[in-house]
Amino acid sequence: MGEKLHRRAFLATSGRTVLAGTLAWGGSPALARAQTLPHNGIEQRVAAVVKAYDAQGDHRTATTVDNMSAEWLMEEIRRAGLEPSLEPFGVTRIDPLSCHLRVAGRRIEGLPLFDAAFTDAGGIQGTLGLLGDDTDIAVVETDPFTLVEPRRELGGALAQARRSRHKGIVILTRGSRSGLFLLNAPSYRAPFGPPALQISSAETELLLEQARQRATVELVVNVRTAASQAFNVTARVAGSEPDLAPLVVTTPRSGWWQCASERGGGLACWLETISVLAAARPARDCLFAAFSGHEIGFLGIDAYLVTRANLVKRASAWIHIGANIGAPRQPNLVQVADDFMEQWIATALKKEGLAFDHKAEPGSVPRGEAGTLHRGGARYVALVCGTEVFHNTADRWPDAIDVASLAHYAHALADGAVLLAQQRG
Repeated sequence: MGEKLHRRAFLATSGRTVLAGTLAWGGSPALARAQTLPHNGIEQRVAAVVKAYDAQGDHRTATTVDNMSAEWLMEEIRRAGLEPSLEPFGVTRIDPLSCHLRVAGRRIEGLPLFDAAFTDAGGIQGTLGLLGDDTDIAVVETDPFTLVEPRRELGGALAQARRSRHKGIVILTRGSRSGLFLLNAPSYRAPFGPPALQISSAETELLLEQARQRATVELVVNVRTAASQAFNVTARVAGSEPDLAPLVVTTPRSGWWQCASERGGGLACWLETISVLAAARPARDCLFAAFSGHEIGFLGIDAYLVTRANLVKRASAWIHIGANIGAPRQPNLVQVADDFMEQWIATALKKEGLAFDHKAEPGSVPRGEAGTLHRGGARYVALVCGTEVFHNTADRWPDAIDVASLAHYAHALADGAVLLAQQRG
């Protein structure tokens, strides 16, 4: 199966010598210069980033919070001595107005599936049933997010319901606990399926019983659309040998609600890498991009690449810092383009005492922006961790972050990036 993943033992005990003769992890002058940055303060730095990001509010793409967060991120980059850029791209923002289900004398609030159809203010009235029943509206349950099965939560009964004849869908979102665990909208630019309302799994018993009774309900998924702008935040550390192919370091910066661990951890690692590489005076140019548009079809990376048509393959390497870095007690998943990148990330993690928990099966397509890099033929590594609060309001500072773990990841990625940036040839 293309998405199948398997447990990885750490590579140091294999027959290969990790990066032998290629990268000098212990004796790089550039790394020595970069380490003048006080690593003993790294926990304070990453904690400050996540705390500030969390405090900003709901980071949904092209909202006031998302755009103000871009300005904040630029100020953080300036602290490293670089001049960042804001790169705008157009977005049709969807703003929920009235999104609810009336059933059994109750009004249950929810949020739309952002890449499906919507209703007008009057909604849909009809019978409620299970998927495949001869009813107007179907109740389905999602599968919870899992680290080792990308996009599983978007498949199963939900995928069937979106292609069914039902006039509407009620989605009971499941996670590690009772609650609302929102789904991303990968088909944002080409929405399909009937109007769909996402609601908390706390309503499961009631709705399944009402579905068995074929209750008459009212489903309203009413939204407003607005032409808006979102922004990628970019920066560059100039290399001493600009003819060398650049190193590119990327991370998403938008998402549902505060998303402290989902996005804040990656941003903390990204900013630490910027600071370390700025101090290192690397050989090759180092390009940095933090993408908005993540939760609605990964729009940001597409906008970034429009003016950089050859960068996917031209770059010497891409480091993509994915979701939930530093989430407490969670394993990681690594997706790599080749053996070199696998050995690089394995060595970087080991140096910080971090495990190499899972490796995606070669050739499988990773979730998110890393999928764009994979399909484009990039030489890349993508890192993501597990979580118990994926797309849930409980993804908040400080409970959703293990600061010590996040600091180790940030240190591993930053110091490892220096070695890649110094590599010649």
